[in-house]
Amino acid sequence: MTPPSPLVAAIDCGTNSIKVLVGRVRDDSSLEVVLRDSQVVRLGQGVDETGVLAEEALARTFAAVDEFAEVIRSHDVPPERIRFCATSATRDSGNAAVFAEGVRRRLGVEPEVLSGDEEAALVFAGAIAAQDPMPAEPVLVVDIGGGSTELVIGVGEQRQATSMDIGSVRLHERHLHSDPPTEAEVAACVADIDQHLDASGIPLDRTRSAIGTSGTIKTIACGVLGLESYDRGAFDGAVLANADTAVFVDTLVALTVAERRALPYMHPGRADVIGAGALIWSGILARVPVPDHVVSEADILHGIAAAIGR
Repeated sequence: MTPPSPLVAAIDCGTNSIKVLVGRVRDDSSLEVVLRDSQVVRLGQGVDETGVLAEEALARTFAAVDEFAEVIRSHDVPPERIRFCATSATRDSGNAAVFAEGVRRRLGVEPEVLSGDEEAALVFAGAIAAQDPMPAEPVLVVDIGGGSTELVIGVGEQRQATSMDIGSVRLHERHLHSDPPTEAEVAACVADIDQHLDASGIPLDRTRSAIGTSGTIKTIACGVLGLESYDRGAFDGAVLANADTAVFVDTLVALTVAERRALPYMHPGRADVIGAGALIWSGILARVPVPDHVVSEADILHGIAAAIGR
């Protein structure tokens, strides 16, 4: 009997949240997830304005890394099977060396600061690997983070990708200052989104199927589905009408932060910034010529894990 392949641990540290996945890459390249966890740490707090990672943001993130390190040790994952990837906030910060040293001390591995192209490729790989059957091509995969949004459209091995410097935290801090945001603030945010989409170079009008991943999109899916909790089993693989999502986004953006926090599926650390992320998602869906999209639990973590396991 062939012994199981060794475990791997993938960590994705973004602008708003940090996520860990411990799993096993099977012989057929599929992924067996042993555990998955995430925490909202807001690492990118103020980075768009200051250009550096705030001390309190680093403290929150290091506390989460300490917890993840203990979980990884408890599963006996060796250091060579651990991969820590940092994305938008770290790319844009002037004190990334402080962050890197803190990760090395806690995990014993060198953190990788992904380029936008690398991040987009891993997002696409993770989302596509989980699709059975393969959706119609060209397929668009979207990941909306706190500091950046990845767009990847592909046919077979041919892919076109971009990482736009717009995300839920970045645009919230830039535009949505009122609670709830004013019409003028929303309009300024939408104009910023449209400008980035116009310049993205991604032919959204060629899309024949769309896949959305990341916490923002999954939380919105919970709302569209009317769930009473953040239920991965209920939204993973769900096919949602773009029109229904647009209606829900308009409702969500108009709520106060307190009203959003009261939603049963809303993470309290996401409630203040999700309006900006929702506007990004609505803006993208308005440009694709298909009536619906798939929501996928598989994301960049799956892409990172698969790359370790090869």
